[in-house]
Amino acid sequence: MNIALVLLAAGKGTRMNSDLPKVLHQIAGAPMLAHALRTGQVLEPARTVVVAGHEARMVAAATAEIDEDATVVLQEEQLGTAHAVDQARTALEGFDGDVVVLYGDTPFIRDETLERMIAARCSHDLVILGFEAADPKRYGRLMMDGESLERIVEFKDATEEERKVTFCNSGLVACDRATLFALIAAVGNDNAAGEFYLTDIVAIARARGLKVTAVACDESETLGINSRAELAQAEAVFQANARAELLDLGVTLTAPDTVFLSYDTVIGRDAEIEPNVVFGPGVTVESGARIRAFSHLEGCHVSRGAIVGPYARLRPGAELAENVHVGNFVEIKNATLDEGAKANHLTYIGDASVGPRTNIGAGTITCNYDGVFKHRTEIGADVFIGSDTMLVAPVKIGNRAMTATGAVITRDVEADALAIARVKQENKPGRASKLFDMLLARKAREKQ
Repeated sequence: MNIALVLLAAGKGTRMNSDLPKVLHQIAGAPMLAHALRTGQVLEPARTVVVAGHEARMVAAATAEIDEDATVVLQEEQLGTAHAVDQARTALEGFDGDVVVLYGDTPFIRDETLERMIAARCSHDLVILGFEAADPKRYGRLMMDGESLERIVEFKDATEEERKVTFCNSGLVACDRATLFALIAAVGNDNAAGEFYLTDIVAIARARGLKVTAVACDESETLGINSRAELAQAEAVFQANARAELLDLGVTLTAPDTVFLSYDTVIGRDAEIEPNVVFGPGVTVESGARIRAFSHLEGCHVSRGAIVGPYARLRPGAELAENVHVGNFVEIKNATLDEGAKANHLTYIGDASVGPRTNIGAGTITCNYDGVFKHRTEIGADVFIGSDTMLVAPVKIGNRAMTATGAVITRDVEADALAIARVKQENKPGRASKLFDMLLARKAREKQ
């Protein structure tokens, strides 16, 4: 079955009190828009249309980064949900298949829920997604007769008896493209807000003798985000679900509530994550690796048996092979460390390659930036880099070479060589006490 997604992302999100469009506020390192679009991918859509409005250029740019094949259309005036969906009419002209309407500020719809909506379409013309609400509040009520959805009653229009119904409307819709836009064309705006409501298509469909039903999902899936408080709540929901999933997959989380994951974090079974670890986007940790406490990882790959931290930072482009050790206060950026390499203390390795079994001493820095350009450092296999070595890139260190402690390396070091590059030490007898006396006298004068 051909599927098209129409994702509504035109809202300003006034309660966010932000210059950023609501759907671009992030959950787990990705905008809400990305979460909603990714959920829809389970249906393998032939077309995706995003309806933008407020700050449409920003929404369009973000959409292009997430899905370059998606079409962005503009809702110049926000005249209701039916009006918003209608903006996709031209983009879907001639499309032969079903349309699923999603919302950019409702990011937690599960794959299985969308699949059940499509399955229900096999026997119904129009499918609505509903949920049993613990506190129905002012949600629209779904009035069912067996499997048949008779009508949607808005809270303000509901009788006392109807308000007792707890099966509520989420807003998601699945319908054949031609039928959907025919129903929308019949929606009016004779209401207090003067808006065109997508919920009205249910009554219109029933009046035309079409079969309408509602599929139920868990209320947590329908969490809509309209304020900073709800955004924080959504982040907590995502993190709790992601942690639980990792635990089920066989990952050890020593203190789960202190570990923060990104929307695309991948961690293999038998990996161990210690407390207070933060994963930014683009991280893969293989089975059996260990990420120690207070480490921060983003855009990196950690192989089997590697140990990272505590207090380590892996930045984008960091690639750690099997059994690599990266210790406390070590930062790796755009660099590869081959199997068995070690950098255990107080080190920065950027724009570099480190060969297998090489040891990087404490205080080592790859001086990769000259103020304009970045340069690479290449370190071979079985190298010993002495503590406090400055490697001024571009520079190459050959296999089994060694640098002396405190060396400033500005030229290539050939294989098996020892590089010593530091100023000769001189001791000046009596000069320390004279210098202290001079400085103390100066300090005393300044206090007068």
